[in-house]
Amino acid sequence: MTELGIGIGWRPEIAEAVEALPGLDWVEVVAENICAGHLPDSLTRLRARGVTVVPHGVSLGLGGADRPDPARLAALGEKAVALGAPLVSEHIAFVRAGGPLTATPLIEAGHLLPVPRTRDALDVLCENVRIAQDALPVPLALENIAALISWPGEEMTEGQFLAELVERTGVRLLVDVANLHTNHVNRGEDPAKALSELPVEAIAYVHVAGGVERDGVWHDTHAHPVPGAVLDVLADLASRVSPPGVLLERDDDFPPAEELAGELSVIRTTVTTATAAGVRSAGARGSSQDGARGTAGTAHQHGARTSVLAPRRAVTAPEQSLLIGAGARVSGGPMPGAATMEAPAPVEAPAPRGDARQRLGLAQASLLSALVAGTPVPEGFDSRRLGVQSRALAAKRAGVVAKVAPELPEILGKGFRPAFLAYARSRPMSGGYRRDALDFAEHLLVAERPEDAEARRRLTEWWQDRSGSRPPGRATRLVRAARHALVRR
Repeated sequence: MTELGIGIGWRPEIAEAVEALPGLDWVEVVAENICAGHLPDSLTRLRARGVTVVPHGVSLGLGGADRPDPARLAALGEKAVALGAPLVSEHIAFVRAGGPLTATPLIEAGHLLPVPRTRDALDVLCENVRIAQDALPVPLALENIAALISWPGEEMTEGQFLAELVERTGVRLLVDVANLHTNHVNRGEDPAKALSELPVEAIAYVHVAGGVERDGVWHDTHAHPVPGAVLDVLADLASRVSPPGVLLERDDDFPPAEELAGELSVIRTTVTTATAAGVRSAGARGSSQDGARGTAGTAHQHGARTSVLAPRRAVTAPEQSLLIGAGARVSGGPMPGAATMEAPAPVEAPAPRGDARQRLGLAQASLLSALVAGTPVPEGFDSRRLGVQSRALAAKRAGVVAKVAPELPEILGKGFRPAFLAYARSRPMSGGYRRDALDFAEHLLVAERPEDAEARRRLTEWWQDRSGSRPPGRATRLVRAARHALVRR
């Protein structure tokens, strides 16, 4: 297993601060935010220093009913090669639904949504993971996500679901301890139980992040300091196994560089202390006591420790580039670099049973339509929780559109956010966020808004500059109105 060490999520807003962080071992970059042929200068400099860079995807939707898009897989693989990455990571989630499989309009969530822990969903996920593993040039690790809502009729716990996924595919795990805490607060799931059910030898690395609790709901914001409760889950994990890598995620409301360095120091201390306590406990009890060791940082019981984190070996950029192709194409094979443990060989995953893809696709389309298009709440879901999730998705959409199209808040002023939220209530995203910004502007212009003539003129020019055409005529508007009505049905 490749030893990564302690790292941080690289973001353009903190690129300079990240480069200056002392003792930084590695960084993770959102794959969709970079181009393989034109890497940011900051990442190039980090690589030249021997800092490992791992691309982290957010758009594959491996938990969705459709098979992975070959173009998306190819793009992720190209970025891994360009970065000399020892692995890539993605999420156990669905991000879009509908389309030909369900004979409904394709809609995008703009967010990571939970997969039902059912046999159908697991069968589909395993096949999708196999397809991705065969297409990618480096091993794949998958992350557990945070969720506000629960699917009715689930057949497995999170730990059981992940354990069987690893057994059937050999995929590595990216364990997000902040997400385990989020699911504890929002869904009543015990982080210690989930950790006790995981195959810890499959852990590639760990995510740590902050959030905030509002009205009894934990929001995994990645915009707040890491709380003690999340560090406790990290300590519990580190007392069971030395994680090959631990990474701090921060996506917004960035603090000064000194605070980021302080958080990394706390994370490093937490891991080191818990790891040492776990080793002492295992040594005192002996191999016959491995299954009943005590904990460090929590009072949970857990399984045997499997490895001790070794000091990270410095890797030069040329040496790192040789890692590509050195490991197995599927992530069930050995990770590039010196392995300290061996994951069990994957069991051949059977194809999804019968109409599993279609059943899953219809269920996901129904849920996503309720969240982003205002259709009725599917049976068995908590309507209040779906309302909270729906508002959170719309708010995130507004925030991202404001970032990718900063001219819109400038033109519309204080009216931007309420106008966008009203638009988003019944108009799901069918493309990326830039397409969403254009569709929103078009929606306003068709309605002859904003009322201020100068603002409307500026919005028209902005729209025309980016769409290369004029606002649609009456026939086109009628077709689009019919499409939106179909989505809401």
